[in-house]
Amino acid sequence: MDLELRQLRCLVAIVDEGTFTDAAHSLGVSQAAVSRTLASLENALGVRLLRRTSREVAPTATGLRVVAHARRVLAEVEELVGEATSGPARLRIGYAWAALGRHTLPFQRRWSTAHPDTELHLVRSNSPTAGLLEGSCDLAVVRRAVDVRRFDSVIVGLERRLCALSSEDPLARRRSLRLAELAGRTLLIDRRTGTATPDLWPPDGRPETEETHDVDDWLTVIATGRCIGLTADSTAHQYRRPGIAYRPVRDAEPVAVRLAWWRDDPHPAAPAVVELLTALYRAG
Repeated sequence: MDLELRQLRCLVAIVDEGTFTDAAHSLGVSQAAVSRTLASLENALGVRLLRRTSREVAPTATGLRVVAHARRVLAEVEELVGEATSGPARLRIGYAWAALGRHTLPFQRRWSTAHPDTELHLVRSNSPTAGLLEGSCDLAVVRRAVDVRRFDSVIVGLERRLCALSSEDPLARRRSLRLAELAGRTLLIDRRTGTATPDLWPPDGRPETEETHDVDDWLTVIATGRCIGLTADSTAHQYRRPGIAYRPVRDAEPVAVRLAWWRDDPHPAAPAVVELLTALYRAG
């Protein structure tokens, strides 16, 4: 069965306008064309959609359901066209847990000043590609390497690695920590998007792990003191919580912050974003 958008538009126009004549005027076609198009839709579906009398046109019970679906389809098509044609007028940057930490607000402000014609949206998407693979963003801030067959990426900065722990934990009284001091704790990790893994420790001194898939759950569990977490510096800036203390881990490698995009469909604004983010991270 092949349905056409013109058939759905015709049906909705008839219902909205109330008569075939008014629908024809709204669509810019003849009344005969409206009748033929509706007939072809009813034939394709095998059901009667409208009751026609000398005074009015009204949807049947089935017609009401079809009209409701038709409105949704047409709205989604309009949104699809807008997505495809908006081009550089809009820029969506995805991130999984924390966007850019202390650089987030300066980035937003500088972008709006330097590129007023390209509207910036930051989109949280807790997936390994921060929404790129799902199509919810044009560029993504990621802190793990991406699939080089599909995506290009560039490192725009480095962030120190912090330990998140309960503010009542004895280690919270320390100014900084070492990995060996954390080996006996339970590490709460997100295998999909997180940067913390037991591989940060030597094979004979790795902590036990538990898993989570959401930063709010991660913080809630850590606040109880049952687990600790290792995270990039940006998390501490974006998620300051009562009951949570963040302490630098002196001997842990920093986290590389990457900007990624589809290899075969880069957003025109990608070079400008790379330049601005690199400058922000370089400034510290």
